[in-house]
Amino acid sequence: MTRKETTAFLSELLVSTRLTGMGKHYASEVSLDYGSVHVKRIDFLQFEPANTYSVSGIEKGIFTCYEVKSCKEDFNSGYGLNFVGEKNYLVMTMDTYKAVLPDLPKKGCGSIGIMVAVPQNRSAEDEFDCPTPITDMLRWKLEIVVPCRMKQRERSMTELLFCMIRSGH
Repeated sequence: MTRKETTAFLSELLVSTRLTGMGKHYASEVSLDYGSVHVKRIDFLQFEPANTYSVSGIEKGIFTCYEVKSCKEDFNSGYGLNFVGEKNYLVMTMDTYKAVLPDLPKKGCGSIGIMVAVPQNRSAEDEFDCPTPITDMLRWKLEIVVPCRMKQRERSMTELLFCMIRSGH
């Protein structure tokens, strides 16, 4: 599978298993600091309000950022500056996870979680020992192998929601 196909596979899996459903709102290719020389792009930005029937429920909402990494080169191309949510995840295949595992402490992934694609009938541990080639013949899920640590958001809800709307995706 090519890098582009792997990115498409992981993106579609993320959307179908994590980003859609009641009370979930997301946008892809979200640009922050648009118009400046320091534009940052988030692959997927999700907003989940505590509820949608009260102002306080909406204001207690959580933003989650997802960066899709299809290979080690993609991982090394940079990330992190665009993680502006309370929760932040890297999404990758098990092969990519195994390839970047030695680099994770050096890259400062302290609060960043990691999700990997795993066949529906397998565990992440089994998949780590013997990764399954990506194929449409199997049903896949995303499994958290490194949980993220919640952090304080540094951008306002208004700004992030505006950026989601502006992305048009």
